[in-house]
Amino acid sequence: MALRDHLDRLPPLPTAPIRLPRSLHPRYTVERDIPVPMPDGVVLLADRYVPRGARRPPTVLVRTPYGRRGPAAVMAGLPFVPFGFQLLVQSVRGTFGSGGEFDPLGHEREDGLATVAWMREQPWFDGSFAAYGASYLGYSAWALAAEAGPELKAMALQVTASSFREAAYVGGSFALESTLGWTELTRRQTSAFGPLAGPLGLIAGPMLSRRRALRAARSLRPLAELDVLAGGEPMRFYRDLLANHESGAEYWRRRDFSGTVGQVAAPVRLLGGWYDVFLPWELRDYLALRSAGHEPYLTIGPWWHADARHGLVALRESLAWFKAHLRGDFSGLRANPVRLYVTGAREWRDYRDWPPPGMRRERWHLHGGGGLGEDGPQDSRPSTYRFDPSNPTPALGGPSLLGSSKPVDNRPLEKRRDVLVFTSAVLRHDLDVIGPVTADLFVRSSRPYTDFIVRLCDVSPDGTSRNVCEGGLRVAPDHPTAGTPVGTDGVRRVAVDLWPTGHRFRRGHRIRVHVTSGAYPKVAANPGTGEPLATAASPGLPADQEVFHDPDHPSAILLPVVERSPEAAVADPDAENSSAFGVS
Repeated sequence: MALRDHLDRLPPLPTAPIRLPRSLHPRYTVERDIPVPMPDGVVLLADRYVPRGARRPPTVLVRTPYGRRGPAAVMAGLPFVPFGFQLLVQSVRGTFGSGGEFDPLGHEREDGLATVAWMREQPWFDGSFAAYGASYLGYSAWALAAEAGPELKAMALQVTASSFREAAYVGGSFALESTLGWTELTRRQTSAFGPLAGPLGLIAGPMLSRRRALRAARSLRPLAELDVLAGGEPMRFYRDLLANHESGAEYWRRRDFSGTVGQVAAPVRLLGGWYDVFLPWELRDYLALRSAGHEPYLTIGPWWHADARHGLVALRESLAWFKAHLRGDFSGLRANPVRLYVTGAREWRDYRDWPPPGMRRERWHLHGGGGLGEDGPQDSRPSTYRFDPSNPTPALGGPSLLGSSKPVDNRPLEKRRDVLVFTSAVLRHDLDVIGPVTADLFVRSSRPYTDFIVRLCDVSPDGTSRNVCEGGLRVAPDHPTAGTPVGTDGVRRVAVDLWPTGHRFRRGHRIRVHVTSGAYPKVAANPGTGEPLATAASPGLPADQEVFHDPDHPSAILLPVVERSPEAAVADPDAENSSAFGVS
C-alpha cells in the first residue's frame, strides 16, 4: 500500500480527449525557410505550416532555439494545424540557420516584436495570432506579449516564466546543474547545427548534456572552470550568469519581463508542474495577472520540466484556449480557472483561484531531539551540524531542468551528519497541503556567508521518506537575505521559501523536515568566503550551523492547509490505470 500511495499515476483529466479530423492526408502544406528580416539586418528563418484548404486561418506563433522540423515542430504545436490554425515556427537568432549570434534571452523582445510587425504585412495573416510554447518558447512569448498589439488574442504557455533570473539564482545561490547542463546543450545544438541537431539530439541531447554537467560538477573545481570541463571550451551564457549574479545587474534589465506581465491584454493560460524548476515564478506571473484584473487559467500537475506527460495536456488545453479566443468557441473551457493535481490523494481538483480559497497556514514547530509538531516550541538546546563545502551535502531529488525530478527516497541523505531531520508523530487524519510553503528559522552560523536549505518530506508507514518540496536561501551580511538579527549573540531570523505544493499527507504517514546547507550539484556549494561566483576558489571554508527551536526562537515550517470539499474533486482517484488522453 505504501508504494501505491506514492506512485501517483495520472488519472484522466475530466475533459474530452483530442479527436483528430478523420481526413488526415494531406493535412497541411509547409513553406520552409521563410526569411524574416530584423531591424539590424540579421535574417531569421521560419517555417509556416498551413492546414490544407484553409484561407487565412488564425496563426499560432512560436519562437524557439530548438529547431523547426520533425519532433521539434510537433513540440512547437504542429498538432494544432489539422484543427484549422496555421503555425509559424521561427528559429531564434543564431540557431538552426537564423542569422546572428545566439545570446540566450538577450534578443527575444526586439526580435519578437520585429517578427510580429513583419507578420502583420503578410498576405496570409488574418489579423489575429496566439503565442504558444514551453520553457524557452514560453519565455520568448512573454518577451513580446506586452507590446505585441491587439492582434495577440491568446497565450498558452507551459513550464516557463517571464523571467529566468531567480531560477538561475535559486534563493540567491546558483542553480549549477540546470544552468551548466542547458548551456552545454544549446552550445552543441547551435554549433553549425551541432551533432545533437536532429531528432536523436532532441531526445538524447538533454540526457547527455546533464551527464556532462554532473561529471564536471563532481570534480568540485571552481565554478569558473566547469564550463570547460563539461563542454571542452568556455561557454558564454554560463560565464554571463556567473558574472551577473548580483541583484540589479544591468545584464538582467533587458532579460526580465516580470514587470510587464500585468500589461498583457491577451487571455493567458498557464500549465506547470509541482516539480518544475520554474514553478514559483510561473505562479508569480499568474498572481501578477490576477492583480492586474485579468482571469488567467492555471493547471498544475505532478510533472517536472522534462516530463513528457505534460505535453499532451498542454496541446489539449491550448487547443481549447485558442478555439475560444481566436474563434469564439468557448465550449471546451472548464468552469473554474484553476485545476490542481493533489499528489498523495491521486486526484484533480478545481478551484476559483490560486492559492485555493479557504487556505490556512499551520505552524509546525521544530523540536529538540528531532521532533516536529503543531504544539508550541519547547525548551531545548539548538540543533547543530557542520557544512563542509569540500564535501557538500548532496540533493537526491528536487527540481531539475534536464533530468527526472520524480520524488525519491531520502533516507540515505538523512543518515548524513550535516542534515538535521525533524519528524512528526503519525498523522491521525489526512492533511491536504496546497499552496506556498515557507520556513521560519532562527539560525546562527560561524560564517557570515552561508546557505540554508529546507526540505519537506512525506514518510510512509514503511519508513520511506520522499521529498515533497524544498527551497533554499543564501545568507550574506547587509543583504535582505540575511534576515533579522535577534538579540546581540548572532542569531538571525530567516525566511526560506520552498516550492509550492499540492500534496496529501495520508493518515498513518508522518511529516518530515530537513534543514541543511547544501543541495549539490543542483545548487552550487557556498564556499563561505563571500567571493563572487566567477572568482570563488575551491573548496571554501566549513561552517558550523545552529538551528534554534526554543520559545524565544520558535523555528517552524508553515504549511498551507486546505479542507477537501467534495465538489472540488474532479476525477476518480482510483482510476490510476486509465489512459489520460484518448486520441482517435
